Amino acid sequence: MTPDGIAFPSAVAAALAAELPAVAEHTVAAVVVEVPSYADAFDGGMGATIENAVQLALGGFLELAAASSGADASTPIAPALEGAYALGRGEARDGRSMDALLAAYRVGARVAWRDMSTTAVRAGLTIESLASFAELVFAYIDRLSASSVAGHADELATSGRVRQRYLERLAALLVGGGTERDQEAAAERAGWVPPRSLTAVLLPEVQARGALAVVDGRTLQLNDVPDVDPSAELTVLLVPDAGGPSRTRLLGSLRGRGAVVGPARPWLRADGSYRRTVQAFRLGLEPDGPDPLDTETRLPELVLRADEDALADLRADALAPLADLAPAARDRLSETLRSWLLHHGRRERIAAELFIHPQTVRYRMGQLRELYGDRLEDPQTVLALTIALGARRRARPELLQRQGASPGYR
Repeated sequence: MTPDGIAFPSAVAAALAAELPAVAEHTVAAVVVEVPSYADAFDGGMGATIENAVQLALGGFLELAAASSGADASTPIAPALEGAYALGRGEARDGRSMDALLAAYRVGARVAWRDMSTTAVRAGLTIESLASFAELVFAYIDRLSASSVAGHADELATSGRVRQRYLERLAALLVGGGTERDQEAAAERAGWVPPRSLTAVLLPEVQARGALAVVDGRTLQLNDVPDVDPSAELTVLLVPDAGGPSRTRLLGSLRGRGAVVGPARPWLRADGSYRRTVQAFRLGLEPDGPDPLDTETRLPELVLRADEDALADLRADALAPLADLAPAARDRLSETLRSWLLHHGRRERIAAELFIHPQTVRYRMGQLRELYGDRLEDPQTVLALTIALGARRRARPELLQRQGASPGYR
């Protein structure tokens, strides 16, 4: 008798043991037919693993069911539990879902019960004991399936962590400008299919999860951002194929996230996009309102401010003829000179921009020619002045009004 009071004669146990290979074969065949995910599962090494797991599970049940005392047939013995756990991990590695595995257990339990109950009754198991026998069979299968579920979940968690480490390693190589060979090897190891291009996005860590939810699923993330003070708590995303028309969608999806967006670069040159975002961040460039900072629209500032010391020296040298003027006169003439450079000397456009009369433009340019002489015709001087004055903001009408100037001609 088992602890649950089932009369389980040795003849019944012997008959079930003799039928065990056939029961296992029928069970496997039914699973292949009724669960589509297993149609090709038995062609490779996993097929033998599954067949062995079925025989081990059934054999373990018979061993427990035939015990006279000290065992609960609803609790699988250790080898059966270990086999079910290994089965779950193997199924996860083969890419089959937990739903497929549980469906296989349901089909297997039904077929195994049908064959085993028929054999047990023929061998002398009483009808009174049959119901209890059924309870034990299905309780046993439930415990096995729970062990497989645990194995499946553990494998996904483990493989997910491992792949995440591979993806982070890949992102670090791409951002750091590793060799093409190392980058390609890292992409293959991570199971990451390279896109045509990558666009670097630098943003606060707290915004990363929300951003990842709205960008391409292949996006790589790196939290250990190089060349940036860790206290800034930034993260970098490498977004696939976000150039051309896709850039507009990317910028729209990043509104309100404080992001700095670099240019699209071939995926093996993603470090160039990342360096651009870091440069913009270090220079303190700010976006317009909630929109992300699009470095592609701020190229002049990035170029002009790439070396602040050199720019300061260039300005001092290029604007030296104005240095001895009174501040107000110096500002007026530098403002006029800047507009003259930008509008290629077109007096009417200069006057409209500065809200002054065209004759005033002529007068001021006369003063500038006295100060600079023939240098205003020298291409190198013109280039130096364009750079020196290019980053200065144009005066707004409301600012002129605050300073007491009329927004009309003056």
